Amino acid sequence: MKIEEWKRDDGFTISTDKEKLDLEVIYRFLANTYWAKGLSKKVLLTSIQHTPLCYGIYKDSKQVGFARVITDFTRFAWLSDVFVLPEYRGKGLSKWLMEVITADPHLEGTSFQLATKDAHGLYKQFGFQELRSPESRLERPINPEIIEKNHL
Repeated sequence: MKIEEWKRDDGFTISTDKEKLDLEVIYRFLANTYWAKGLSKKVLLTSIQHTPLCYGIYKDSKQVGFARVITDFTRFAWLSDVFVLPEYRGKGLSKWLMEVITADPHLEGTSFQLATKDAHGLYKQFGFQELRSPESRLERPINPEIIEKNHL
């Protein structure tokens, strides 16, 4: 897949180049979130490695944000691990990142899903809505013990 980049006049860039990702910055941030707390660095980094589309936000060459999309590029996409470092919030970076992701031609026509406790307002601006029939959805929760055992 071709690496894509988007630039703003204020020195911020979004890139899908996984080689640019600062895995330490990503791990340090995600390890303290409600959705990834307790997962090991190895598991988090393996999940990034196996994700087809990762978007890094950079100020010059410093990583300041991240998102990943797990997808089959046809019918389904799961948006995960979206963040902007606290010191870079309030600059429109989350909205810009969502504009880039939702306009990505590789994802055109796919059904997106995500889970969030606190960012509904952001995602609703980009067409996300509550599940139409949550009673028909099931999940098999993560078992951290098995994940750790299988990825050591």
